[in-house]
Amino acid sequence: MKVILSKVIAFYVLCLSVATAFSGMTVMLVQAQNRMASRASSTPSLELKIQPSKLTDSSSATQALRPNEVGKVLILEYHLIQPEETRWGRSLENFKKDLERLYQDGYRPISMAEYIDGKIDLSAGTKPVILTFDDSSPGQLRYLLTNGKPEIDPQCAVAMLLDFNQKHPDFRNKAIFFVLPEAKQPHKLFGQPEFESEKLRQLAALGFEIGNHTLWHANLGKYDATTVQKQLAESVAAIQKMVSGYKVRVLALPFGVYPKDLNLAVTGSYKGISYHNEAILEVAGGAAPSPFSSACNLTHLPRIQVPSSDFQYWLKYFDKHPDEVFVSDGKVDTISLPLASKSRFNSAKFKSLKLDAY
Repeated sequence: MKVILSKVIAFYVLCLSVATAFSGMTVMLVQAQNRMASRASSTPSLELKIQPSKLTDSSSATQALRPNEVGKVLILEYHLIQPEETRWGRSLENFKKDLERLYQDGYRPISMAEYIDGKIDLSAGTKPVILTFDDSSPGQLRYLLTNGKPEIDPQCAVAMLLDFNQKHPDFRNKAIFFVLPEAKQPHKLFGQPEFESEKLRQLAALGFEIGNHTLWHANLGKYDATTVQKQLAESVAAIQKMVSGYKVRVLALPFGVYPKDLNLAVTGSYKGISYHNEAILEVAGGAAPSPFSSACNLTHLPRIQVPSSDFQYWLKYFDKHPDEVFVSDGKVDTISLPLASKSRFNSAKFKSLKLDAY
């Protein structure tokens, strides 16, 4: 009986100790909570602000593509820019849609000079596009008089390009206009004789390029060597008369027809006036090779007509085959490409550039 009594007493003491300890822990927890509440009431609240990351380029299409600087390049060919859509005319509405589509798909304009020289300075993940305009029609560059002062008509290609650049500064003012100095109106230098010189000077000042398209859209395949050289040399002379010292580097072939002697399309002279076309654009043919590709022949560069089904075809094609389009690495001094495409790089021509084959 004494043994049982002693065990009961021991168990009671143990329970009392546990209860006391638990009571102490409860007090400590309550005290800790009170201290935290006190601090919260006396300390100003801090709002966590996460700054958005600063992307070099703002369109989502540029973020996932790996660089491939031997991929193909879009060279787009426009003629008339006008209210309605026709075989050779792009409507104002569709031209604006073209710019938006190109931008959202990650395309950014480059100049023909940048293409020729292999100096393509674009943000990583973006794709070059070259915008070309043939025949110098009024819808490409038109002036309106405001209080007697000429201003660019908002409903012409140049104005829409400038406006788009204002909204998207990374979509630069880069395009080339192939003009006709002696064509019949309205194609003679954009159709306003009193502003011919001013328009050409303004194009150059804005960063656009001026190209050779012969004097009046001559089919060079029909003429003898003297006439071919006259057409190309006097076209250069007319441009340089209005824009002093301007260097014309590119020819767009009227009707896509070469002269019988291809060399005369590249270089020649007439009555002391010389010309040298470093690149020659055809009238069709699809996407062009990269300037860094061994397949690139600057005297035979294909273009994509707009409007045409070819334009939509190539946009969709590169959506499905992103490994075949030129994608910039963001480095002017480096050529980046897949290891499997290393043999396509023209290393002999571009010896000064670093090669990054991954």
